[in-house]
Amino acid sequence: MSTPHNVHPLHIADAAWAIRHVFIRDLELLAQIGIHGHEQGKMQPVRINVDLAVEDAAAIEDRLDKVVDYEAITKKIRGLVGKGHINLAETMAERIAAVCFEDTRVKSARVRVEKLHALPGAESAGVEIERKRP
Repeated sequence: MSTPHNVHPLHIADAAWAIRHVFIRDLELLAQIGIHGHEQGKMQPVRINVDLAVEDAAAIEDRLDKVVDYEAITKKIRGLVGKGHINLAETMAERIAAVCFEDTRVKSARVRVEKLHALPGAESAGVEIERKRP
């Protein structure tokens, strides 16, 4: 499948299109998540990974306000997870992507949510989504 010459598929870290890759790796939090009875009313560990394709500023001038702040995004993720029970990992991933898009420089977001020890014999199970700016 070819892409028209005037349309560029977003890539993470792309010098030709001035795209910077901002990421958060292996953020582990306790979350109220799950649809099963044994998951209701208790916390369980989740691992979250976020990859963002963002506009690359021409000059960052060594200033935080010139870049997408991964610490600020992490705080938003912590706040979202701390708000209460979420049934599905898919819902959590969508909500995380939505908070990433609050920064208008974010062009695409890839979010992975893993429930740790959710399945016997497996380290984790979960979902990964990729969304482009609406």
